[in-house]
Amino acid sequence: MSNKNCKHPQNRPGEFYCTDPSDGGGEGCIACGICSGDAPDFFAEDDEGNAYVKRQPVSEEERALCREQIEACPVASIGDDG
Repeated sequence: MSNKNCKHPQNRPGEFYCTDPSDGGGEGCIACGICSGDAPDFFAEDDEGNAYVKRQPVSEEERALCREQIEACPVASIGDDG
């Protein structure tokens, strides 16, 4: 489960977030590129390749796509506060 106390500083405010790679719990982003590759309208990479939420979803269809990225993330670094 993602650590909501260690969110990436570039996340847009809202229900979805990515955790910072410095998360000491072992659930920080590892820069795999899966979420930004599969859902580039919502996820982007910082200069080190770590993911953050660049745009929050507004429709149920968009939320479903973001939730798919939660399942696809190999280190559980994507969270949903919704």
